[in-house]
Order: sequence, then structure tokens, then C-alpha cells
Amino acid sequence: MKSVLENDKDVIEDGKLIADAFNQGMGGFMPDMMFERFVDNYSLAKKLFGERFIRRLTGYDPKYVEKNIKVPEFQRELKERINEKIDQLKDKGFLDKDEQVTEKGIEAASLVLYMEELDKLVPAGQLGEKLHVKPDRHGTKQDVKQYSRDARYRDISVKKSIRTAVRRGHGTLIMDDLKVHNRQSKGEIEVIYALDSSASMKGDKINAAKKAGIALAFKAIEEKDKVGVIVFGEDVKSTLSPTYEFDMILKEITQIRVTGQTDVALTIKKAIGMFGEGETTKHLILLTDALPTVGEEPEKETLSAVSLADAHGITVSVVGLNLDKEGKKLAEKISAIGKGRLFIAKNLKELDKIVLEDYYNL
Repeated sequence: MKSVLENDKDVIEDGKLIADAFNQGMGGFMPDMMFERFVDNYSLAKKLFGERFIRRLTGYDPKYVEKNIKVPEFQRELKERINEKIDQLKDKGFLDKDEQVTEKGIEAASLVLYMEELDKLVPAGQLGEKLHVKPDRHGTKQDVKQYSRDARYRDISVKKSIRTAVRRGHGTLIMDDLKVHNRQSKGEIEVIYALDSSASMKGDKINAAKKAGIALAFKAIEEKDKVGVIVFGEDVKSTLSPTYEFDMILKEITQIRVTGQTDVALTIKKAIGMFGEGETTKHLILLTDALPTVGEEPEKETLSAVSLADAHGITVSVVGLNLDKEGKKLAEKISAIGKGRLFIAKNLKELDKIVLEDYYNL
């Protein structure tokens, strides 16, 4: 699919257009409504749709549209272009007859996000091997330690042992010279990525958060760990229990749309029931840009939910996007009670690296 996309620039642009629509809170394309918004109040339309979406939908630079939007001849041409683009998306099967995004359209947008994220991380070396800190007789070889009677002979490091004997001036190897390899297990890990889709996340924030989730899913599943997704705003919008199915996660993340307020407490409680049974490492990553705003006592309810997660053996980390002073205080309490980590992201470009860092520390 990647080779197909790389050789079809139109499909790539269409995928980006659909991804932009989701990021701006749209699930479909309504050409007449869009055109009316442009003509009636272009400044408001630019905030509503975003400049990237306008450029890909119309083929014009947003500043050019703003300069000429009151010219009747340009309005006619603009309307024709919008309708032409919608018809093209329908012909490709990306939109249905009601201008709603189809499964094929979601796939195109998903693949574009996937390509963009991996093309960024792989050359930067951000997808190295992750190892669990739990020791395991059958894990991979790491650094060496002193030989003990419970160690296996096959784990003896001959080179390190001989080097130690030579350094000590011994003519033959003795027990005290023997060094053995540590072995580490990757363990069994389940991670749930809880993504804030409240209205304040619109645009670049939600786009960066989606790509961070894609990076997490790709790396974790590669390491044989399961990943789940919760999309939350004023309520829980959608859930996907921890799974190895990368394409399911990719599509779930891609079609996230922004709306409403923020209910963190409900999200944490929902996550508790999504983790599997058994002795696995269970970890929740909360990504948000604001304090919880739903409930009679949202802060108190949130911390109570974190305590409940802790009682179920679930650790909770918080990735905050430009949190204010009060938001940071609450995030610190959440990560402390949840025995997780707190990351304050000031640069959206670093968001994927932050999420991966949290995963690598499990």
C-alpha cells in the first residue's frame, strides 16, 4: 500500500484532506454549507475548517481566497472547484452519496498518517528495541554480572571471564573470574492510549496526538505488546480494548473528531474494565490539554478514579499539552497517585517521542 500511495500523489492529497476534516471535527463534506460559510464570513470559516483543509479542498492559497471571496466571478469558480473535488472523492469511493467519509476514505487517511509518522521516526532512530526490566532466564542477553550457582553454564561469557582472569594475573580460570550474561524479559504489557478529543484539541493538537498514538501502536505491537484506545471528551466517544491488530488501532485513531468538554474521571473508570485479566503490566497514558470540566467536583472525581486504577494494578501517566498552572498541579497528582510519569509537551513535534519514552520506561 505504501508503494501504491507513493506513486499516486492524488490519493495522498485526498487522504490528507480527509485526515484534516477529522482533525477539524468533521465526519463528512457538505459542499453547499462550506461554500456559504466561505462567502458569509471567511474569517470564521478559516477558524472552523483550518487553512490546510481550505487549500486542499479548493486548490487555492487561503490568503488568495480571503482576498477575492467577495468577487462574484471568483465565487462561481470557487463553488465549481469545491463541487469538483467532492465528486472526485465520490468517484474514488472515499465519500458516499451523502458526502460522508466511507471505510475506504478512512483507510486512505490512515495510511497517509501512518506513512508520515514512520517516515519521521525511523530515520531519527526513535523505534529502537524496548526491553522490560524484569529478569528472565530465557530472555535476551544484556550486560554481564558475577557468576552465581543458580546461573546456567550457557550464559557464561567466555570473553569477559578470560579478560577478568588475565587482568587478575591468573594462569587458569577460577570460579571468582566467571562472568555471566544478564537476561531481560520483555514481559507482557497492555497499554491504553487515552486521547482527549475536546474542542480545544482541534487542528494541529489532535493531529500530533494521533500520530503519537500511531507510533505507540506500531512499536508496542512490534514488541508483542497489546494497545488499546479510548477517545474522550465530555463522555467516552469510542473504545478499543488492547489488541495486536494494528490496522484496527490505526483506523480508530484516524477518524477521531474533536467535540465537547473533558471528562477524565469517566475515562479512567472505563479503562479499568478494558484491561485483560492476569499478571500483565497494565498502563494508561492520558493525553490532554486541559483540566477536567465535567462533573460536580471534576478534580476530586478524577483523583478518586486514579486511586481506583491503582487498586487494580494499573499505572497512569499524563502527557499534558501546554497545561496551565492548575492543570499541571492536577497532572502531578494524577501521575503520583497512578505511579506513572508526567510529561509536559511544549512542542507538538516532540509529542510522539514523549509517548514512546513513556512506553519504553514500562
